[in-house]
Amino acid sequence: MFWPMCAVALGFLGLVVLGVLAVRVFLAARRLGLQVADSGRRISRAAEDLERAAVSAARAADSL
Repeated sequence: MFWPMCAVALGFLGLVVLGVLAVRVFLAARRLGLQVADSGRRISRAAEDLERAAVSAARAADSL
């Protein structure tokens, strides 16, 4: 009777460990997604700034 109970307890503990690891992976993936979205916004903002600067530089070059 000891070995079946031990096997059931180890199986349950294995499932608990897998559940904890799944939650940790989910949270890390969520954090990574937020960082990627923030980086995308920053890149878009930088591209807009660069475009505005290029237009200003082109106008300044035309006036010379």
